[in-house]
This record gives sequence, C-alpha cells and structure tokens, in this order.
Amino acid sequence: MKTKFLEMAVCLLVVFTWPANAQLMVVEGGKIPVDTVGQVQLTLQYEAKFVTDTLKKEDVTNETMLLEIGKGISKFYSYTKYFCDSILRADVAKGAPQETFQEHYKQYGKSKWSETSFKGYPVGKVTTLDEVAGINRLRCEETEERPVWKLEEDTANILSYTCRKAVCEFKGRKWTAWFAPEIPISEGPWKLCGLPGLILKAEDEQKHYSFVCVGLKQNRTNKAILFQGKKYEPVDRKAYNKLHERYFADPIGFITSNNPNVKVIVKDSHGNPTKGPRNVPYNPIEWEDKK
Repeated sequence: MKTKFLEMAVCLLVVFTWPANAQLMVVEGGKIPVDTVGQVQLTLQYEAKFVTDTLKKEDVTNETMLLEIGKGISKFYSYTKYFCDSILRADVAKGAPQETFQEHYKQYGKSKWSETSFKGYPVGKVTTLDEVAGINRLRCEETEERPVWKLEEDTANILSYTCRKAVCEFKGRKWTAWFAPEIPISEGPWKLCGLPGLILKAEDEQKHYSFVCVGLKQNRTNKAILFQGKKYEPVDRKAYNKLHERYFADPIGFITSNNPNVKVIVKDSHGNPTKGPRNVPYNPIEWEDKK
C-alpha cells in the first residue's frame, strides 16, 4: 500500500466542521467489487433531517435519501454520498490533482449520512455498510428485527395518499410512522418496516431523525440493486458501535492508529495548521446499546 499524504483544507468523503473551521478529508483509491443482489421494482426519495449535535438542536442536517425496493430486499442510502463517492473515486483512478478533489468536494461533497442499509440481504438479515473516515470499510450483518407497531386512528395525506399512523419503540428510539395502505408493501426508510403499507413518513420522538417521502416511481427497466460490501470487514453490532465511538472521540488518532501509511496534516479554513478535533458530536440513529 503506497503512503498517502493528505492535506486537509477541505473534506472529501467524510466531513466534520469544528470551532476552528478545520475539516477532515480522507480519500482512498482502488476498485471495490460490486455484486447484483436484486432488481429494483420501486424507488422512493426521502428528504431526511437529522440532528448531529443534541446540544444544538437548531442545527439540522438535510439529506436526500433513496430507498430501492426489490423482491424480498431493499437498499437505503444517501444519494449525495453515492454521487460524491462516484466522482471522487473517478478522480482517484485518474490521478487527479488535489485542486480537483477540492473543487469537486465544493460542488458535491456535502453528505453526512455514510451508512447504507440492506434489508433482506442476506435472506433473513439486515446488513449495514459504512466507511469510517473513508478508509475503514465495515460490514455489520444482523438478524432482521421488525418493529412492533401500535396502530392509531389518526390519518394524514402524503403524496396524495391517505396514510395511517403507527407508533413503536425500536433500536433505542420511539418512532411515529405514517404508512399508505394503498401501497401494500411492508417497507420504509432505514430499518423501519413491518406495517401493512409503505411508510411515507417517520420521525422519532425527540425529532432527531425524520424522513418524508417526496417522490416514488415504479421501475420499468432492468435496474440492479448493487451490494458493494463483499470485501468489507465483518463486525458485529457491538464492535461496529465501538469503532464509531472511537473515531468520533479522536478522528485523527483513529485514522493514524489504524492506517500507519496515512500521514495527516490538519489546516483550518485559512490554511493555518491546527489541532485535530476531539469528541466530535455523535448522535447515531441506533441507540439500543446505549441504554
């Protein structure tokens, strides 16, 4: 593995902004094997909102998410991350200069949702993929768990569909969902599913996370559901959470300790050297092990 020298004035792939306005960038080249695991039958676009720092609830991050649904399988991921990663990996393959990376990041690299979730792959499992700092690629396979919902009488109109309300406690949060019985598909954003209709809106009680469907379309072409995690490092949920906690506690230390061939220099927005961040705000959607 060649030594990589990373000068961090702007971020690529993983982004954090802290008081000194420093930002973190890690880019790794190389091809990632991709497998076809299903065919897309329906695609939904959700506008996601989430709070990264619970002490600053007014700072809300917006993200465009896609849910691809196939026969017995679904994939939920950030469209921004998908698009940005594609551009940046192409830059790596071309040997593009640092200025090109920076320019492309300014244009496209604003994703803060790094996870990709597969329900039903492998069969009976939920698989979560993530790239911590863009280098440590993790694959967490878990037995599929379905929320235990309580149906309520309230209704709401979403995308011209009359939706019913349901509530549950799932993965450490209390969720309210609105599902469309007219679309009898037991699916929804992230790991939410198990209702007699497609979930078009969901939010947790603290309003740290919310998903609102803003569009859906049937796929009439042979579009594949792609899985890129075959060679990712397999970890269980406890190890997956611990790795993320370590990273957010000390991002630079995590990168250099796990990747000795990566040299890191951190600069602020004015190009001046600055210390790396510590204890970056961390508010994962899944809090089950935090109780």
